[in-house]
Amino acid sequence: MQALEVQSVSKKFGREGSRHFPRFSRKNAADEKKPVYAVNDVSFNVGRGEIFGILGPNGSGKSTLIRLMATLLIPDGGRVLVFGHDVAREPGKVRRIINRVSVDAAFFKKLSPMENLIYAARLYGMSGAEAKPRITEILTRLGIERKKIDAPVENMSRGMQQKVAIARAFLTSPVLLLLDEPTTGLDPRSKRDVQAFVHELRQQHATTVVLTTHDMNEAEELCDRIAIIHGGRIVALDTPAALKARLPQGDRPATIEDVFMELTGKRLSTEEEEDAA
Repeated sequence: MQALEVQSVSKKFGREGSRHFPRFSRKNAADEKKPVYAVNDVSFNVGRGEIFGILGPNGSGKSTLIRLMATLLIPDGGRVLVFGHDVAREPGKVRRIINRVSVDAAFFKKLSPMENLIYAARLYGMSGAEAKPRITEILTRLGIERKKIDAPVENMSRGMQQKVAIARAFLTSPVLLLLDEPTTGLDPRSKRDVQAFVHELRQQHATTVVLTTHDMNEAEELCDRIAIIHGGRIVALDTPAALKARLPQGDRPATIEDVFMELTGKRLSTEEEEDAA
């Protein structure tokens, strides 16, 4: 059985903008109702224990794909199966065996990391007594000081809050871990700690990992295979070495960023700067 099967999946959204600001719109009513495909007829499989990367420009559909796998969205076409369970028909069964980290993780901000994680652990059937030492171990390994483990989350930096989100996902040792830009905002050492945890989960629990990232080095170091998505479609899918071998050999070895730019015509770092502005 495959860990993850994405079968001809599509997801569309209604066009927004002109109906909210009609004075500034030059589009007619038909254009306003025309749907936009965030994911358009995408198919791939991920084997158990595989670390599978999804790279794409902003707005390419990679986060929509993650949300479809996580049962947060329902496909308009096709199917997503997690260990044989259909995300649309059996969302409860899927949620019990997955966990997800996103760049916009949510918490009870008045509670501490310990309280937030004990709450999450109980949702997955772990007792507080069982979870507490594991929580302390994970948070400490991610570089969170002991005194901050019991302080309110709202007093932590965004990077520190992201570490708590990562710890929450690792805590339950899911069989499928969905990481949507998990290391955004983390310093280089913290990134390495997260990457080490990902490898540890796979080695000890055969965890399958699906990762989206803007860090090309992270993708190349972590992923067994990488899919590049552009305009809602998969434009390439292979191992990092095979993807790089597609490019002509020049004065220096090709990188995954070279492959990405060749296939999409975009540079991720430039887009991130535009988003920040």
